[in-house]
Amino acid sequence: MDIEAINLTKKYGSFYALKDLNLKISGSKCVGYLGPNGAGKTTTLKLFTHLLNPTRGEAIINGYNVNKEIKKALRDVGTLIETPDFYPYLTPIETLEMLCRIRFADRCEIKNALEEVGMYEWRNKKIGKFSKGMKQRIAIAAALVTNPSVIILDEPTTGMDPKGMVEIRYVIKNLKKEKRLIFMSSHLLPEVTEVCDEVAMINCGTLLLYDSIHSIMEKFRGHAVEVAAMNEISVDRIMNIKGVKSVEKITPTKIRIDFEDGAEMQHKILQSLLKMGIKVVEYRSAGIALEKAYIELIGGGKK
Repeated sequence: MDIEAINLTKKYGSFYALKDLNLKISGSKCVGYLGPNGAGKTTTLKLFTHLLNPTRGEAIINGYNVNKEIKKALRDVGTLIETPDFYPYLTPIETLEMLCRIRFADRCEIKNALEEVGMYEWRNKKIGKFSKGMKQRIAIAAALVTNPSVIILDEPTTGMDPKGMVEIRYVIKNLKKEKRLIFMSSHLLPEVTEVCDEVAMINCGTLLLYDSIHSIMEKFRGHAVEVAAMNEISVDRIMNIKGVKSVEKITPTKIRIDFEDGAEMQHKILQSLLKMGIKVVEYRSAGIALEKAYIELIGGGKK
């Protein structure tokens, strides 16, 4: 299982939607394709799924050039690009059966696909009555109905309420348990941190970074933690802890602490908070690391 872009470029007039993308992703994993709106994420996914033709360069899936060998390249790929829609008077079963006929695919995977996204019990209900989150789960089931080894998802939680976002993230985390390569675009930092193993970061059509979440955390961790507690936190008391540089109060029970160098210092701060009687329920730095990388590479770069 692999996806590879070689000097992949899409140009409209003098504007580069994507410029000389070189990226190779291999193996069973979930890779987040992270960047702001308009960065080139959807353009990339459309090039990989032959919805667009490249100006130059190659999009390759499992060794096949998407532009030259479409059927071979996409035969083991499931996709969800932009916001899908369905005939409201059809049921999930009827919808997936229709897709199987169009794709000349065996219908034996329909039950498994609906079970993977938690929609099998709704299989005979009309889709027109479903929430947006439920429709999105059907869209992911449509991507899974051929039991592909490669899954390409374009901002799967876009436009959803918090409940719908949680549902879709849960589905994606379950998909990771199978031996599949998931390539998922997003502009949401918590989403990528929660579900992805690696991150490719893009802005203005140019790849800025490709690395594992772990490596990014080590490189961009900085020296800050977010603390949540059951009781109100006194900023003044925490500022008196040796090694603390600044404290930002996010809510009465949530703060961000910037401190001097070292993991040992991070441990000592936690000990001090507990000695003060602060009932700590969350103490983390992982999300901050990705946020720091994003700001330095995208927020601090050219717009």
